[in-house]
Amino acid sequence: MSKFNLTRRGVMQTGAVAGAGLALPTILTAGSHAGYTNAPTGSTVTLGFNVPQSGPYADEGADELRAYELAVEHLNGGGDGGMMNTFSSKVLDGTGILGKKVDFVTGDTQTKPDAARASAKSMIEKDGAVMITGGSSSGVAVAVQALCQEAGIIFMAGLTHSNDTTGKDKKANGFRHFFNSYMSGAALAPILGDNYGKDRKAYHLTADYNWGYTTEEAVRTSTEAMGWETVAAVKTPLAQTDFKDYVAPVLQSGADVLVLNHYGGNMVNSLTSAVQFGLRDAVANGKNFEIIVPLYSRLMAKGAGANVKGIYGSTNWHWSLTDEGSKAFVRSFGSKYGFPPSQAAHTCYVQTLLYADAAARAGTFNPCGIAEALEGFEFDGLGNGKTLYRAEDHQCFKDVLVVKGKENPTSEFDLLEIVEVTPASQVTYDASIFGGELGTCNPGA
Repeated sequence: MSKFNLTRRGVMQTGAVAGAGLALPTILTAGSHAGYTNAPTGSTVTLGFNVPQSGPYADEGADELRAYELAVEHLNGGGDGGMMNTFSSKVLDGTGILGKKVDFVTGDTQTKPDAARASAKSMIEKDGAVMITGGSSSGVAVAVQALCQEAGIIFMAGLTHSNDTTGKDKKANGFRHFFNSYMSGAALAPILGDNYGKDRKAYHLTADYNWGYTTEEAVRTSTEAMGWETVAAVKTPLAQTDFKDYVAPVLQSGADVLVLNHYGGNMVNSLTSAVQFGLRDAVANGKNFEIIVPLYSRLMAKGAGANVKGIYGSTNWHWSLTDEGSKAFVRSFGSKYGFPPSQAAHTCYVQTLLYADAAARAGTFNPCGIAEALEGFEFDGLGNGKTLYRAEDHQCFKDVLVVKGKENPTSEFDLLEIVEVTPASQVTYDASIFGGELGTCNPGA
């Protein structure tokens, strides 16, 4: 257990996490900052939960909002405490954040950057939110992160998988717990090579925005490095719902693998079309035709049903993990809502706890104090094992899961099985490879 000396200037570590070998920031100096945006003056503090309540990622948004509400309940001392009980940092005590009860407001990103920025701006300017979090689209995340940087607000990214979020578009006020496209490619390629061979021809269908681009690039780079050939890469509109015309040319292209760089409802619809066109049972180039979904979620698997059987992909977290943190979260979420949480729910719950913990360790809601507390922060007990928030780009590094659709699922929730837990060391990269400048923290006022 960590032992802390608390001061007005922040937190000084005097002990290490028992058995975890983790280090915490030694001195936080945010108390030297004179003022900051939306400094709470009353007995409550407001968080802004900006999620897709409409559009192609609405299912993810609904689960994110459930998780946010559960996190607020736990922070305020309600429920069973969830992962607050397993978190290696022990400064959260169920009395809110820094003695203030946690309140929240919500917005609908519509999975559109402009709409997401507008709702985040309203939360900051009208509702006094000290932190914005959420989203299920990297386009949304990049846009809202930039807004928060300008406004002097911390952005705790929700579900965003593009390299850009903590790459070329990284910001000092933004932090991401979710993994990225590079990590998916690095984790998937060895599994695909072992199971499908190293002489394959791939056809990519890619969502036409930054997440799709970086995911396609990551999978292409990692698979081409082991001998695969890319025969085509076709962009599809994010608003597309009928993928028949995109799937129809695949079998005539010379490809023997289809990579669906799609997420949410897009993936459900494109995979359904691929199965209906017979790709699952086809033979091409003397090989069984294969389909790959680089980024999976439980909600997508549920939507696609039996179509996911045997199909490989990666995921940030899965409710079947057996570490104590994951079990505590699944138990708490399941008791409240009656079904297991998705990876989106897990990410958003964790980000809320991490923000609250950073504020408590820093002794301030000043965004620059919170940034100091998060940069280089190592922790455990929140799922996926030991985790690092890297200071250079504010990207989390933890184990990555490779999964595939179960052949014989036992329920509508038991559709994916973990086939490989890829260690963080295998998916870690140099912070400079994607470019961009982190810049400096903006406290706003």
